[in-house]
Amino acid sequence: MTLQLKVPNMACSACGETITEAIKAVDSSAMVQTDPKTKLVNIETQASEVVIKQAITTAGYSVA
Repeated sequence: MTLQLKVPNMACSACGETITEAIKAVDSSAMVQTDPKTKLVNIETQASEVVIKQAITTAGYSVA
Protein backbone atom coordinates (compact mmCIF):
# COMPACT_ATOMS: atom_id res chain seq x y z
CA MET A 1 0.00 0.00 0.00
CA THR A 2 1.29 3.46 -0.86
CA LEU A 3 0.63 6.36 1.51
CA GLN A 4 1.38 10.04 1.10
CA LEU A 5 1.17 11.95 4.37
CA LYS A 6 1.73 15.64 5.11
CA VAL A 7 3.88 16.26 8.19
CA PRO A 8 3.74 20.05 8.78
CA ASN A 9 6.44 20.16 11.48
CA MET A 10 9.09 18.22 9.51
CA ALA A 11 11.74 20.93 9.21
CA CYS A 12 14.91 19.26 7.95
CA SER A 13 16.52 16.07 6.70
CA ALA A 14 17.22 14.98 10.29
CA CYS A 15 13.46 15.14 10.93
CA GLY A 16 12.99 12.98 7.86
CA GLU A 17 15.47 10.43 9.21
CA THR A 18 13.64 10.32 12.55
CA ILE A 19 10.31 9.77 10.78
CA THR A 20 11.87 7.07 8.57
CA GLU A 21 13.26 5.26 11.63
CA ALA A 22 9.86 5.45 13.37
CA ILE A 23 8.10 3.94 10.34
CA LYS A 24 10.74 1.22 9.93
CA ALA A 25 10.26 0.31 13.60
CA VAL A 26 6.70 -0.81 12.78
CA ASP A 27 7.45 -2.11 9.25
CA SER A 28 11.13 -2.90 8.64
CA SER A 29 10.49 -3.51 4.92
CA ALA A 30 8.79 -0.13 4.34
CA MET A 31 10.15 2.15 1.63
CA VAL A 32 10.11 5.74 2.92
CA GLN A 33 10.81 9.01 1.08
CA THR A 34 10.70 12.27 3.04
CA ASP A 35 10.81 15.79 1.62
CA PRO A 36 11.21 18.56 4.23
CA LYS A 37 10.58 21.24 1.55
CA THR A 38 7.10 19.98 0.65
CA LYS A 39 6.50 18.41 4.11
CA LEU A 40 5.43 15.18 2.36
CA VAL A 41 6.27 11.62 3.37
CA ASN A 42 5.73 8.88 0.78
CA ILE A 43 5.56 5.38 2.22
CA GLU A 44 5.28 1.98 0.58
CA THR A 45 4.22 -0.33 3.43
CA GLN A 46 2.33 -3.43 4.47
CA ALA A 47 1.28 -1.75 7.75
CA SER A 48 -2.04 0.05 8.08
CA GLU A 49 -2.30 3.82 7.72
CA VAL A 50 -3.37 4.06 11.38
CA VAL A 51 -0.20 2.26 12.53
CA ILE A 52 2.03 4.45 10.35
CA LYS A 53 0.39 7.68 11.55
CA GLN A 54 0.72 6.49 15.17
CA ALA A 55 4.45 5.81 14.67
CA ILE A 56 5.00 9.31 13.24
CA THR A 57 3.00 10.89 16.08
CA THR A 58 4.92 8.88 18.70
CA ALA A 59 8.17 10.18 17.16
CA GLY A 60 6.96 13.71 17.96
CA TYR A 61 5.52 14.85 14.64
CA SER A 62 1.99 15.78 13.63
CA VAL A 63 0.24 14.33 10.61
CA ALA A 64 -2.09 16.71 8.75
